[in-house]
Amino acid sequence: MWSWFGGAAAQKRKDAPKNAILALREQLDMLQKREKHLENQMAEQEAVAKKNVASNKNAAKAALRRKKVHEKNFEQTQSQVAQLEQQIYAIEAANINHETLNAMKMAGTAMEKIHNGMTIDKVDETMYVFIPLAIYLQISNRTRDKLREQAALNEEIAQVIANNPLGEQPDEDELDEELEGLEQEAMDERMLNTGTVPVADQLNRLPAPTNAERKPALLRICA
Repeated sequence: MWSWFGGAAAQKRKDAPKNAILALREQLDMLQKREKHLENQMAEQEAVAKKNVASNKNAAKAALRRKKVHEKNFEQTQSQVAQLEQQIYAIEAANINHETLNAMKMAGTAMEKIHNGMTIDKVDETMYVFIPLAIYLQISNRTRDKLREQAALNEEIAQVIANNPLGEQPDEDELDEELEGLEQEAMDERMLNTGTVPVADQLNRLPAPTNAERKPALLRICA
């Protein structure tokens, strides 16, 4: 009997924004966990690259290649998180506008009942003519805004897909450059750990020859 009078359908429409927000928040939570997982994977592959940079360059480069793939997935996930947050905000704002409009309608109905039968002058009649028009304009503006938001969202999704094609390989020059940087870091660490000093620094630390040491050398040159 409840459904005969539209009660179930009305309740379903009322719960629709809440259910949509709950579903979006569940997906958002999953994507945020994926972000953390990808961050850990990037750090893990960078550690593998540093470990093998001196002994096995191929393994180090392969680790960097995997790191680049994780970085692209991380950027794509960040974009998806931003989109979901924007959708949640849009639904919440639209729901607030809807509830506000319903409250305005109830207020208008109450005012009609209060002023029912009053014939003091025509000012009230003129105001009641404009109340439905104002409500109609609000509904129309909200509909246009929703269409523009959806079009912008579709365009953003298309750009993300276009800028992150599946199977795209990382740039080899970037891999080589990052590999050289890791090699230099490893060399610096070995020098610090072993106390090895570059040859140029060792020459600069040698004591300068005295005048007595210079004279025999000059005599040999003159002879």
